[in-house]
Amino acid sequence: MSEKAKLAVFISGGGSNLQSLIDSSKKGELAAEVVLVVSNKKKAYGLERARQAGIETFVFRAKDFTSKEEAESKLIEILKIKQVEYIALAGYLRLLPDSIVTGYRGRITNIHPALLPKYGGKGMYGHFVHEAVLTAGDTESGATVHLVDEKYDHGPIVAQRTVPVRDDDTPEVLAERVLAQEHLIYKEVIQLFAENRVRIEGQRTRILPAR
Repeated sequence: MSEKAKLAVFISGGGSNLQSLIDSSKKGELAAEVVLVVSNKKKAYGLERARQAGIETFVFRAKDFTSKEEAESKLIEILKIKQVEYIALAGYLRLLPDSIVTGYRGRITNIHPALLPKYGGKGMYGHFVHEAVLTAGDTESGATVHLVDEKYDHGPIVAQRTVPVRDDDTPEVLAERVLAQEHLIYKEVIQLFAENRVRIEGQRTRILPAR
């Protein structure tokens, strides 16, 4: 990516990871600028965060268009208009269209509130993940950033950060501990992409040393 990469963030909810990326960019901690926020829910609070930051938004729902194909075409068009180089999924709860995955192959990441490949797949998001971790009796959890392919939570893992699971944890308390690490790890990974330091070899990821 170029020196100040153009980044689109896809959300479905509150957008706390989005806010972290916006703040990091403004502070000069991230060589990427959020130029577009996309949501599949028109009332997602993350859209309001984007508007407050002066960032263009797009609600991507097939039912708002004459067809699924028209919706995809409009999304691709706006990504091109905004010259988006990189897509970050941050609590986006839908599979991306194959056309987007293909067009941005190797340039789409997702952040997941568990240590993949555990507790991934359709329906494994938010409190469902943390409840599963506690039910299983795991002693640690964490955050995973991975590249996106055509399946839920499936692409090569780029980075992970662990947190302890404590005896008195509730899903809400564990979620807060994991989220704090999500905010740290996601900006670090996007910075690696901005510096062109990520190499994918099959399902393995190699991080090149800093120049």
